[in-house]
Amino acid sequence: MKQILLVNDVVGYSHVGMVAMLPILTYLGHPVYNLPTALVSNTLDYGHFNVMETTDYMRGTLPVWKKLGFRFDAVCTGLMFSEEQARLVSDYCRSLRAEGTTVFVDPIMGDGGRLYNGISDRQVELMRDMVSVADLTFPNYTEACYLTATPFRPDGMSWDDACRMLDAIVALGARSAVITSARVDDSHCVVGVKDGDYFRFDYEEIPKAFHGTGDIFSAVLIGHLMNGRGLQDSTRTAMNVVSRLIERNLDQQDLCLGIPIECCLDLLEK
Repeated sequence: MKQILLVNDVVGYSHVGMVAMLPILTYLGHPVYNLPTALVSNTLDYGHFNVMETTDYMRGTLPVWKKLGFRFDAVCTGLMFSEEQARLVSDYCRSLRAEGTTVFVDPIMGDGGRLYNGISDRQVELMRDMVSVADLTFPNYTEACYLTATPFRPDGMSWDDACRMLDAIVALGARSAVITSARVDDSHCVVGVKDGDYFRFDYEEIPKAFHGTGDIFSAVLIGHLMNGRGLQDSTRTAMNVVSRLIERNLDQQDLCLGIPIECCLDLLEK
């Protein structure tokens, strides 16, 4: 049983971000704590939304936790909403890692070859700094391109290109890396590296783009890693869980809502 801190946004109407991750990690046996980066009314693809950044709260909370001596076995960072947030979290993760905390970084910045609305080139630079303190980072292909200054190719990349991209992420300082939503040699796959050992797992894409599946993948991956399983085993399990969750919810019309994870916990592998 490992104490895990989630640093991510809290979305009021949708099962994404921290809302999706918390029940999964709890089900897998870990006490979960949270440091919200923002309160968001709903996912942005609805077209209308309200966002309240919590930078002031974060700035005041971290010194209190330090004074109280709170410790975490792992911390997982997600969406940052400002340069100051990125700096605060990066410095905090660096101090935690020095004390033995495992640092997971989900460098949420974009998808489909472009950055999300509101993400600046400066924030990409700051995310590289955050990745530098990660024990494991798991960008999607778009985010990996931005982290490594590699041109995005809609048709994907070769296996050699994938290995070079993984090496470039590790060169930033991450101890290991996984790239999701990749297309390698004309196959959809997840690729990764740890200690110079490269791996890939191919999959058949399900043409249903639910919001929050990346958060689900991250939570299952982290949960099993913190339970002592290896990176390749945990990655394969996370992929299988996401696939089963999508297949169970294929009839859902509003994909922006994400997957109702609380109703599907029986599909998780312990």
